[in-house]
Amino acid sequence: MKVKVFDESHEKDLENAINSFLSDILDLLDIKYSVAITTNGEEQIYCFSALVIYRD
Repeated sequence: MKVKVFDESHEKDLENAINSFLSDILDLLDIKYSVAITTNGEEQIYCFSALVIYRD
C-alpha cells in the first residue's frame, strides 16, 4: 500500500494533478479530500489537498 499527497491553491489544479496521477494507477483504494481557508489581511487563501491511497 502506498500514499500520494497533493496540495494545490486552486481546486481545478488539484483535479488535474489527481487525474493525471490516476491515469497510471490500477488499484485505487481511497481518496481523502480536504479544504482549508485562512485570511491574510483582506485576502482569502485556500488550500485544496487530497491523499490518494493505492496499491502498487
